[in-house]
Amino acid sequence: MTPFPLLDGLPDAELQALRLDGEAYRLGDGYVPIGIAPLPVTRAVAALGSRSPRLIAALGTAAWIWGAAPQPPERGEFLVDLAARWRPQFGEGLVVIESLVRASDVVRWGRTAVTTPLRTALDLARFRRDFTDDDAVAVRRLATRHEFGLDEMLRALDRSRNLSGKRSAAARLRAALSPS
Repeated sequence: MTPFPLLDGLPDAELQALRLDGEAYRLGDGYVPIGIAPLPVTRAVAALGSRSPRLIAALGTAAWIWGAAPQPPERGEFLVDLAARWRPQFGEGLVVIESLVRASDVVRWGRTAVTTPLRTALDLARFRRDFTDDDAVAVRRLATRHEFGLDEMLRALDRSRNLSGKRSAAARLRAALSPS
């Protein structure tokens, strides 16, 4: 059960009419009733919609949900736990990464899940092929808004032995959080 009704399933013409009448607004890939604020829970529900509850909003999608990125990525970015054994359907237009996911790495609202701000920052540093300036800004915003620092991020990386991309992630985090 979602915390509010998403305006899913309506024809595009009706959604546009609701928007033009000031009764709904566009948020991510969906439309939300005007009385619902674009809080992280609202963004999470909008990002995940009716997708599988096995998906966890992550990376750029999670950064947008937490307010660290101005807009969601063009293709939704999600994690799925290694134990879930789930793959997106062909042509779904999602980026899905299989990864070990601890319960402490996820915030849940009903059937909607998003990586914590700390895990989001770590994943941006770990999983991006090209760690862009926008990614570095998102990491800084996550750290500032959610009050964690480089030391906490590095300790979180060290919790897992043989973590792929650990060294490059640590270097990226240091660069993103170093004073200019």
